[in-house]
Amino acid sequence: MSFSGLLNAIWYEGRPIPPLLLPLERLYRMVVERKRRAFLAGRTLSYRAKVPVIVVGNLTVGGTGKTPVILWLANHCSRRGLRVGVVSRGYGAKPPSLPWLVRPDQSAKEVGDEPLLIAQRARVPVVIDPDRARAVRRLEQEGVDLILSDDGLQHYRLARDLELVLVDAARGFGNRHCLPAGPLREPLQRLEQVDAVLCNGRTSDSAEGFGLTLAPAGLVSLADDSDSSLERFPAGQPVHAVAGIGNPERFFGTLEALDWRPIRHPFADHEAYRPEQLRFDDGLPVVMTEKDAVKCRSFAESDWWYLKVDAVPSAGFVAWFDEQLARLTGQPSWRL
Repeated sequence: MSFSGLLNAIWYEGRPIPPLLLPLERLYRMVVERKRRAFLAGRTLSYRAKVPVIVVGNLTVGGTGKTPVILWLANHCSRRGLRVGVVSRGYGAKPPSLPWLVRPDQSAKEVGDEPLLIAQRARVPVVIDPDRARAVRRLEQEGVDLILSDDGLQHYRLARDLELVLVDAARGFGNRHCLPAGPLREPLQRLEQVDAVLCNGRTSDSAEGFGLTLAPAGLVSLADDSDSSLERFPAGQPVHAVAGIGNPERFFGTLEALDWRPIRHPFADHEAYRPEQLRFDDGLPVVMTEKDAVKCRSFAESDWWYLKVDAVPSAGFVAWFDEQLARLTGQPSWRL
């Protein structure tokens, strides 16, 4: 079993926690709780942006559907006449300098897969920098009205006006332990302090949070960016399913729900693909996530596709979020 597989078994499948990890967890909790107390007491030097900042983050390690939610928020705010910008850490990126304003024609190797995806699809300014406060200062130069922080819930050097937390409804919080004994970045009590929780995989609101689903919206060719409907493949069609995301099983389950037969190829999150990894030489189509596609276009073959998905938040969340926009931007609610 790989190291990541072992951690997954401990965190999510009920495998006993090795005793060595428990004192490390206590040390980790002590550090993160001290950081949080310093921020709340005003002892952390935090940058307060000139415009509202909304942080979209996770309490757990791994994928929860954060990028589709960032795209939904960006589009929703743009439709209401707000100029939106996004800041991101830019995991694995190697830009010429920092902070860096992402161009849609750059490579994922240079600016990171998720920032590039957001820049290409949302068509809003995206700035990458591990120092999100510095990224926000750069983004303010673009004349934005509102800033979305892609992750950064624990990045207390950046003051925020709204905190949204994504939760994978299927995996939940695992064994409810903090790193490294469990998947939590902060203790569960942190949820009591955020503004809203979105449960990815729930269609309705509950005491645990607002409902959110990811809806397949079509197939897009990596070779020429042409669109195709979900009916392109008949029921029972075997496809090579490629997923280098935090939770590949969610993607594979989506393909199964479309009545296709995915041949699973899970990769590490943010995998830097080589062409030989994805050439299966059996004539079957390849279907991957949009996040993977931004790294594979340069060597894609004619029958390679990505599944376009759209975040669909509950009506309750949309109404609540519009109220927050009115409060943060000073626009009367009737204009939203």
